[in-house]
Amino acid sequence: QNATSPIMEELIAFHDHTLMIIFLISSLVLYIISMMLTTKLTHTSTMNAQEIEMIWTILPAIILIMIALPSLRILYMTDEFNKPYLTLKAIGHQWYWSYEYSDYVDLAFDSYIMPTYFLEPGEFRLLEVDNRTTLPMEADIRMLISSQDVLHSWAVPSLGVKADAIPGRLNQAMLASMRPGLF
Repeated sequence: QNATSPIMEELIAFHDHTLMIIFLISSLVLYIISMMLTTKLTHTSTMNAQEIEMIWTILPAIILIMIALPSLRILYMTDEFNKPYLTLKAIGHQWYWSYEYSDYVDLAFDSYIMPTYFLEPGEFRLLEVDNRTTLPMEADIRMLISSQDVLHSWAVPSLGVKADAIPGRLNQAMLASMRPGLF
């Protein structure tokens, strides 16, 4: 699915940025290797030059900084918690999830995976559930994620959210959807 949240759009842009750097480095290395294999000429003054050693020491450091700074910015964005509009608690069980809207009294439900024989054409196996979680769009939502029995992973890839549900531990994630849809 396409990105639905600003965080996921930033993650996609960072992926493209990093992939372009890797592509340029790989192309340069492939070019140098092919030139070394096809050319018999050697330049003796560059074989022991300190200038080239400085370049291949400083250039990778600059490239790592070009990757690290956007990465740290996105990491900060994913952990930034403003005043949430809504808090939703997801509790993982072995075969289903329980959801509780913490801001409202007694608003909780269980969400089970639909069996394959109940699926209608166009529905995805192992993704359809009997009770879907409904969340408002263009609002900051705090997710509290835990588990009751075993390790689980709560994820919505188009929102750029993935958190582990661990028994006895309460993990927190922030999400915001900028368009309506089924995710």
